[in-house]
Amino acid sequence: MTAYKRPAVYDLPRQGHTVLRWEQPPQQATVELERVQRKQSLAAAFRVFARHGFDMGGAGHITVRDPGRPDHFWVNPVGVYFGHIRVSDLLLVNPLGEIVEGEGALNLAAFAIHAALHEARPEVVAAAHAHSLYGKAWSSLGRLLDPLTQDACAFYEKHALFDQFSGVVLGSSEGARIAQTLGQHPALILQNHGLLTVGQTVEAAAWRFIAMDNAAQTQLLAEAAGTPRPIPPDVARHTARQVGTEFGGWFSFQPYHARILRDEPDFLD
Repeated sequence: MTAYKRPAVYDLPRQGHTVLRWEQPPQQATVELERVQRKQSLAAAFRVFARHGFDMGGAGHITVRDPGRPDHFWVNPVGVYFGHIRVSDLLLVNPLGEIVEGEGALNLAAFAIHAALHEARPEVVAAAHAHSLYGKAWSSLGRLLDPLTQDACAFYEKHALFDQFSGVVLGSSEGARIAQTLGQHPALILQNHGLLTVGQTVEAAAWRFIAMDNAAQTQLLAEAAGTPRPIPPDVARHTARQVGTEFGGWFSFQPYHARILRDEPDFLD
């Protein structure tokens, strides 16, 4: 694989002589370069998930749509520890659930869920699902998250609840129901199961998962301590427009990506 390419940077002038420098999601010149970029971001996301403890056994999967064949997606092979995943480990899967590129076994639940999501939401580039501790705990309550904090407002009126748990998701029909329940939202609570997030970049989908699990942890702690005071709806709605954007999700993931790039550059292999 080619070396990691840093995103483009642009300057945002402020009053006086102060200049803020913001990095934008990289725009690759060719399909081939975009494929490399997406696969590198996907491998990095698995390393980040491992560091957050989202790595329970063989459960969990993140996918990214292939830019040249948009009905195909790249996914992790089942049974490989998230903290060991490299670009070369990733599998390319077609709409029939067949492995087109890569070696390893496909997680059938990953295909059932992600194939339906990618088909239903053409604008979605990546989707993330893992059996995180706080996400699972919150999902058992069968409730949406409340806007208790600024960070939690990212999900205000932007997530749904799938309350039809019937065991491990292995069938395409249940994957379709999950996609239907998600609708146009970027996040979903799977009752008695966990969390699922999507985004227009791998980074946005991965960051949303991290942030949603954190919001679940925060609400569990707050309710255990007393009676939380939610942010008023109008303020929560306004804050959601500030902290729940695609760019915001991509940008918020960059520090994690930079740490993995420095500490574990073998993910690029």
